[in-house]
Amino acid sequence: MQNSPLETRRAFGLLFVGVAISVGSASVLSEIAFEHQSPIYYYVIIWLGSFAITFGVILGKFRNVLQSIRGRMKNSVKWSHSVKAINGLCWAAPFAAIGAFPHLYQYLILLGIGLGNTSTYTFMRRFSGLANNEQIIVGIISLVAIPIAVLLDTSFVSNQTVAVIVSRFMIAVAYGAGGVYALASKK
Repeated sequence: MQNSPLETRRAFGLLFVGVAISVGSASVLSEIAFEHQSPIYYYVIIWLGSFAITFGVILGKFRNVLQSIRGRMKNSVKWSHSVKAINGLCWAAPFAAIGAFPHLYQYLILLGIGLGNTSTYTFMRRFSGLANNEQIIVGIISLVAIPIAVLLDTSFVSNQTVAVIVSRFMIAVAYGAGGVYALASKK
């Protein structure tokens, strides 16, 4: 059974709000763990736990979410191999670059999320005829957040920990804004 475009948009809204909640809560809990000089494995537990709890609740209450998300993602199966490769590189290249430039990781994460969502939006619109506005919202906010994060990191913040947590909150804000847009959308 094919879900309506509105149901699919709302499913992505829940997904994006879930990411925002997970990233925001994990960021706060990670900072608390850092301040208490907790062992490194606490961070893994915090991040995995934040995502597992958030998405466990979402998927438990809204069973059709995965089906709707899977349905929209199937649209990209029809794209040419070169378009899929470009879209994949937009998502993966910034994350892969973290290995080479670990000191830039907070900017590369924002870049990966920004480029990935923007390219997926562009290709979905052009090749599948879908305007997933919540995705371009996430992409644009993430890309705009990069110079803000750089400015905070280089000018106003003497403690890099603050700059990192601000970058994480910018990711949460980007996904939260896209999710709220999708959930509030009437079409």
